[in-house]
Amino acid sequence: MNTSKTLDINCDLGESYGVYRTLSDESILPLITSANIACGFHAGDPATMRLTVERALEHQVAIGAHPGLPDLQGFGRRRMNITPREAYDMVVYQIGALEAFVRASGGRMHHVKPHGALYNMAVEDAKLAEGIAEAIYQVQPDLYLYGLAGSELIHAADRIGMRSVSEVFADRTYGVDGKLTPRSQAGALIEESGQAIAQVLRMVKDEVVVSTDGTLVPIKAETVCIHGDGAYALAFAQEIRRVLESEGIKLSAHTTG
Repeated sequence: MNTSKTLDINCDLGESYGVYRTLSDESILPLITSANIACGFHAGDPATMRLTVERALEHQVAIGAHPGLPDLQGFGRRRMNITPREAYDMVVYQIGALEAFVRASGGRMHHVKPHGALYNMAVEDAKLAEGIAEAIYQVQPDLYLYGLAGSELIHAADRIGMRSVSEVFADRTYGVDGKLTPRSQAGALIEESGQAIAQVLRMVKDEVVVSTDGTLVPIKAETVCIHGDGAYALAFAQEIRRVLESEGIKLSAHTTG
């Protein structure tokens, strides 16, 4: 068994806005190593962004912007027919908003991870992925781009020469092509925590994932996304951290060496 693996645990946070409040952020932060903070388009608002940045810095959690499509009602999960230039503009705008709060709090931004439909569209669309990657690189070239392992997002980062982190998901199933099963399909979500944790361990240690048809698919796992908005989110975060540490896996956000 290889016990020298390093894994980042990321979570989407800062998704309260107006009178709507999520309750898990403060309890999840001590258990993760990087946070993707909503920037106001799909969720979040200025006060929430500021508070989430401050709490992330208190817990020494790496801070990332989580730009999405401008769709509060759909939580950024509904696809829109946007151009690569529109994606570029949206991402630059949202990075800038969060970056201001990070600087005002004395911190430094670490990464950018697109949200929801924007992420899933860019997984498949090379031009859209390039628009997103260029936006990140031109704002701050040393930021990491978090993208689905093996996707067009990672390929776009490679072409530009920017840093990327290959992401896997604990609670999602995979197709034979290495992409996530769409949420609209049955079996897209893994609801049993033991199964989700076993999937993560196999992706990290063996660098494969079992697809929905039973095929072993090669995968690169550098960061794992856990969701902070489910009924059992806190318990799952506690359990996956405990198991990963017991397996000798180092938990850390990625840094240049």
